[in-house]
Amino acid sequence: MKRFRSVACALLLLALFLAACGGSNTDTGSAPASTTSKPATSNISLQVFAAASLTESFTEIAKQYQAQHPNVSIKYNFNGSQLLEQQIANGAPADVFASADQTNMKKANAAGLVESAKVFAQNRLVVIVPVGNKNVTTLKDLSKSGVKIDVGAASVPAGKYSQQVLDKMGASPQYGASYEVNVKKNIVSQEENVKAVVQKVQLGEVDAGFVYRTDVTNAVANKVTVLDIPDSFNVIAQYPIAVTKNAPHSTEARDFLNYVLSSNGQAVLQKYHFITANNK
Repeated sequence: MKRFRSVACALLLLALFLAACGGSNTDTGSAPASTTSKPATSNISLQVFAAASLTESFTEIAKQYQAQHPNVSIKYNFNGSQLLEQQIANGAPADVFASADQTNMKKANAAGLVESAKVFAQNRLVVIVPVGNKNVTTLKDLSKSGVKIDVGAASVPAGKYSQQVLDKMGASPQYGASYEVNVKKNIVSQEENVKAVVQKVQLGEVDAGFVYRTDVTNAVANKVTVLDIPDSFNVIAQYPIAVTKNAPHSTEARDFLNYVLSSNGQAVLQKYHFITANNK
């Protein structure tokens, strides 16, 4: 009888041991299942600092890009290129910098703020006047007494290009030095970005403004008249783009840069009247 009890106890202990081992195997097997249930990638917010003149075109590019990359959202900071460069220099968390001139991009590069830059588009200046304005109907009217002109500040790419245009016109026999002097006397305001110039012109606060051709968007086209500046006097603005050295999302930033340079990105830029990189 005692022997029977000993055997029964041994069998019970063996059963308990096997059950414990089986439970352990079950727990271990369940761990990978919970791990693989997590999302493969998380949502990424890409910070793109871009010149104000890129507002419309880059907004459309973002929609196309995000359709192909649903885990990436584009957050834009549109402003004058000189202000964007200063913000990046002061530690703003930017992934991409797209400038309206080479000067501010070279400044960022010299400070070690960006990787190698690539020109992705070009632009040209025009003069716009409010629809129905009788004070300015030709470029020569810009020198008339009492005309009010708005431009970008000298530190703003569009403002710098405007000064260069006037210098060229002043050096030509067609316009002359007095023309340049008188036009500059008529400048009543200088803005921190080119969109502010557009706003003042369309509201009729000034008689004319120097802006990019791309700033004459569908939203303002029926509110302003465009006076083209001949190529011999115009300045072709180069737009470079670069990934920042401290980009929080450098891989996605490079992918976005490549999209801007791709045929899809270039088609959007051309739609908004930029001179594309392939047509430089």
